[in-house]
Amino acid sequence: MAGRGWGSDQDEDAVIGVSERSLFAAPLPASLPPPSPLVPAPDKAPLQAGVSAPVPTAEASRIVRLRRQIGLISPPRLRNSLAMAAGLELDRGVAFLLVPVCLASGAIGYFSLVAEPDFAKPVAVVILAGLCALVSRSWPKTHLSFMAALLCTLGLLAAKVETWRAGTQMLGSEISTQVTGRVVSLERMESGRIRLTIDVASTARPKLRYAPERVRLSARNIPADMTAGSLITGYAKLLPPTGPVRPDSYDFSFDSYFAGIGGSGFFLGNPKLVVTDDDNMPLAARLSSGIEKAREAIADHIRGSVGGAEGEIAAALIVGVRAGIPDDVNEAMRRTGIYHIISISGLHMALVAGTIMGLLRGAFALFPDFSARRPVKKYAAAAALFSIAAYLIISGVVVAAERSFIMLAVMLIAVLFDRTALTMRNLAISAIAVIMVSPHEVVGPSFQMSFAATAALVGAYAGWADHRAGKARPPPPKRSLPGFLTRKLLLAAAGLAMTSIIAGSATALFAIWHFQRVSPLSLFANLAIMPIVTVVMFLAVASALLMPFGLDWPALFLMGKGLTVMIAMSGWISERSPVDAIGLISQQSVVLVTIALVIATMATTWLRLAALPFALAGLLTVSDTRVPDVLVSEDARLVALPIGGGELAVSRARPNEFTVDNWKRALTSESIIAPEVFDEGDGQFDVEDAAEMPPGAPFYCTSGVCLARHPSGAIIAYVEDRKDTWKACGFADLIVINDATAYDACHNPLVLVITKRQLARNGSAAVFFDRQSATAPATVSFAVGKPYRPWHVQRKFSREARGLPPFKRPDKPVVKPQLPQ
Repeated sequence: MAGRGWGSDQDEDAVIGVSERSLFAAPLPASLPPPSPLVPAPDKAPLQAGVSAPVPTAEASRIVRLRRQIGLISPPRLRNSLAMAAGLELDRGVAFLLVPVCLASGAIGYFSLVAEPDFAKPVAVVILAGLCALVSRSWPKTHLSFMAALLCTLGLLAAKVETWRAGTQMLGSEISTQVTGRVVSLERMESGRIRLTIDVASTARPKLRYAPERVRLSARNIPADMTAGSLITGYAKLLPPTGPVRPDSYDFSFDSYFAGIGGSGFFLGNPKLVVTDDDNMPLAARLSSGIEKAREAIADHIRGSVGGAEGEIAAALIVGVRAGIPDDVNEAMRRTGIYHIISISGLHMALVAGTIMGLLRGAFALFPDFSARRPVKKYAAAAALFSIAAYLIISGVVVAAERSFIMLAVMLIAVLFDRTALTMRNLAISAIAVIMVSPHEVVGPSFQMSFAATAALVGAYAGWADHRAGKARPPPPKRSLPGFLTRKLLLAAAGLAMTSIIAGSATALFAIWHFQRVSPLSLFANLAIMPIVTVVMFLAVASALLMPFGLDWPALFLMGKGLTVMIAMSGWISERSPVDAIGLISQQSVVLVTIALVIATMATTWLRLAALPFALAGLLTVSDTRVPDVLVSEDARLVALPIGGGELAVSRARPNEFTVDNWKRALTSESIIAPEVFDEGDGQFDVEDAAEMPPGAPFYCTSGVCLARHPSGAIIAYVEDRKDTWKACGFADLIVINDATAYDACHNPLVLVITKRQLARNGSAAVFFDRQSATAPATVSFAVGKPYRPWHVQRKFSREARGLPPFKRPDKPVVKPQLPQ
C-alpha cells in the first residue's frame, strides 16, 4: 500500500501556497440570496396564470450572447472596465513595482544625452517635479504622472552623481614609463600570463603629470610571494582605454571609467617587489587586500585539487575567478546557452542559502526538545543570510550577485520578523538598490539580462499560481513508490524546461543586441546539464564548509567529475548547434520588447494584454536596421567588408582577433579572407586594374595601396602612407589612411576619405554606400560623438588626435673613435 508520503502531494506538514497577488486583491462582495420564485425579478414582468413562459430558441440565444459581447466592448463599458482594472492594479501594489522602471529610464536617458549636463539642470528638474507631485496630491491621476516624472529625474540625477563620484583620470596617449604601485588583485589567465590590477603610487622615466590612479597590466611572470597588497615596480607600456570596436557596440572606455581603470597595458619585463612596511596601509586597503588574498588562496587550492579546465570552472563557481577558463570551453558554453552558470547569480545564491537552511534545520531536527522551544527556522535563516553575504564578498561583487543577494536577503529578513516576502517586490527592491548605487549598470548586459529573466520567471509562475488557485482540483490518486518518483521526475523536468523557455525568451533580444548571437539548443542543453550543475553547486557548498578543516577533498573530487561531464556535454551540443551569429537588430525593437516585458510581468489583470501590441511591434521591427557595408577600427589599422558567401575581407594578414570576431557576428560572416600582396611591377596586379576588379573581390595590395570591391560595386582603398593617397583618388569610393598627418588629398565630394586623426578623435567607423545611386557619396557613422562625455574626454589628448606622427626615440649619435695623429 502506498503510504501518506507517496499517495498524495500534501500531508499535515504541507504548507498551503498563497499567491502574493491575493494579498492585495479587493474583497469579493457577499453572495446574494437566491431569488424567490414568488417574487419576480425587477427586470421581468410577472407571468400570467395559464400562460407558459416562452422557450428561447438556439438562434435567439446566440443573438443574446452576441449583444452582450458587443455591449462589453462598447466605449462606456470599456472605459469603466479599464478604470476598474487600473484601480485593482494600484491596490495590488503595481505602483511600487514601477519605481525601478522609472529610475532605470532616467539613468538610460542620462547616458543617452549628447552632451554632459551640469549639476544645476538635473537638480532643478528634480525640485520642480517634486513640487508638482506635492501640489497635485488632490488629483490622483496627475499625482501619479508627476511621481513618475520625479522618479525618472531622480534616476538621471543618480547617474550624474555617480559620474561625478567616479571621476576617473584616464590616460590620454600611449606611453612607456616606470610604474610603482600596490597590487589590488591578480588573475592567472588561460594564456599563462598574469593580469594585475594596480593602484599607481608613482611613475618615472618619464614622470606622468596626469597619471591614472589605477591601471590593469599583464606580465609573463611574477615573484612567487607576490599577492594582493604587495608593492611592486616595473617598466610598462601603458595604453589608453579603447572605445567601441564598431558604432553601437560595447564601450570599453565607458566600463573602464566606472571601474576606476585609467589605463591598461603590459610590463616590458617582469615586475619586482618593493620592500615596504605594510602597517602604513590604510584600513580599507588592508581589508580589500585581505579579501583578495583569501580569494587567491582558495582559487589556488581548488585549482590544485581539481586541476585542468574543471579546476578553473570550480574556482569560478566558488570565488568568481573566471580568467583561467580555456577559450574553447567558454565558447562551447556560450553556443549552448549555459554560460550563465559561470556567472554567480540567483541560481548559485539560492542553492547556497537553501543548502545551509536545509542542513541546519535537519541538524536541529535531531534535537526535538531544543527545536520545540526555540525558533530554529529563524536561526537557519540567519545563518543562510550570513552565508550568502560571505559568498557575495568572496566571489566578487557583480550585478547579478548583488541582485540575487538583495532578493534573498529580503526574503530571509522577512522570515526573521515573521513577515511575508513578496517575490516581485523583492525584485523591485533589489533593482532600486542596484540602480541607486551603480546607475551605469542599467545600460549593461548583465543588469538587463539578469532582471529580465528574473522578472519573467516571477511573473510567469505567479500567473500560473493564480490560474491554478481559481480551479477546483480533485485529490490526487494514491500512487506506488515508482509512480510517485516518476511523476516527481517528470514535473521537475517540465519545470526546468519551462524555466529555460521563459528565461531564454525574455533575454533573447538583449543577448542579440549586445552579443549578436543566439543559442538555438539552449533548451536541450539546460535540460541535460542543469541537474549536473545543481549537484555540482551542492558539492561546492559542502567543499566550502569543509575547507577550513581540510576535509574538502572528497567534495572537490566529485565536483571535478561532475564538471568533466558538463564540459563534455556542452562541447558535444556545441558542435551540433546549427547557428550562432545572427547579426544586428534595431534598437527600437529592443525598447518595444522591454515595454512589453514590463507590462506582461507586472500586470495582474486583463491589462497584461496591452503587452501584445508592443511585443508584436518589437518582433516586426527586429530587422529594421541597416548593416554597415564597411567597418573601420579606431586605430585605422583594420578595414573589413562582407564580400558575399559568408566571407569577410580584411586589410591585414593578422587582424585583431577580438575585433574580427565581433565584426563577424555583426555582419553574419563565417570566414576571414586575408589580403593578397603583389610585388610592384610583377604584372600580376596594378593599381590601374582596380576598375576591372569583380564585385566582391577581397583586398589586393600593391604599390602601398590595398584595394577591395564591395558587392555593390564600390571600391575601397586602404593606404598606409598619406603620400600614396593620390593613387586611389581617381576610382575609389572610400579611402582609409592609416596616417595621423594625412588630409583629404582628393578634394572630390564623391570620394569619402577617413584619416587616422578622425578615427582617433571619433572612434571606429561604419560606412554605408548608397545602393540606389552610383553617383551618391558614401556616408559614415562614428562610434563616439562630440562634445565628449567624461569617459571619452581623454581621446583628444592622443598624438593621433592632434595630428602628430608616432613618437620615435631619437637615435643615439654614433661617436667614431679618433685616430691618433
